[in-house]
Amino acid sequence: MPAIPARKLGNWKMAYADFLTALMAFFLLMWLVSGVSPQDRSVIAGKFKLRPEAAAVLPANPVPAEAQDLYSLLTLADALRAAGESVVLTAEPDGVRLDLVDTSGRPLFESASGALTLDGQALLAATAATLSPLPNRLSIEGHTDAFTLTQAGYSNWELSSDRANEARRLLETGGVAPERIRSVSGLSDTQPLDPGQPHLAQNRRISLKVHLRAQP
Repeated sequence: MPAIPARKLGNWKMAYADFLTALMAFFLLMWLVSGVSPQDRSVIAGKFKLRPEAAAVLPANPVPAEAQDLYSLLTLADALRAAGESVVLTAEPDGVRLDLVDTSGRPLFESASGALTLDGQALLAATAATLSPLPNRLSIEGHTDAFTLTQAGYSNWELSSDRANEARRLLETGGVAPERIRSVSGLSDTQPLDPGQPHLAQNRRISLKVHLRAQP
């Protein structure tokens, strides 16, 4: 008569232990999240939200090699790398976009004002030092969040324009030749970084387009 193999009676204990571990991790995560403010939760959610352009398998407009080289050059710039989350670089078909963004820990602008904070001035100076040796032309855009201003006769349109012009002045002071400035515009809150969250601090920003050299 063949021997009957012994049953392994302890397997369920391992599965049960794994379940309890996962459950404890879940409750720990919920406890940590409960202590975060709604504003910070919005910022965290924005970090994990997949943007439409990132979700595409193939870009509709391929980025040319010159834009990729320019993107790599700016990515390696020590002054921009030291700014951390205050700088967002994006390679585009007609150049590289360099967003200088406001963050809760490092605001770039005075509240409801076109004036930059000391941190903002330092970031513009570092950006100017990085861009001044390049021959590429620049477009400067000022952006705001979607909060409405309380000052009569002064809207986000004026505010974004003031910020763009303040950035232009600081870039020129930092060594960027005035003839390289292609345009200066204020776009209010019409182009948030995350269209689903127009009130985020990151939407308050200066956006610099570094154009490809072949463009007028």
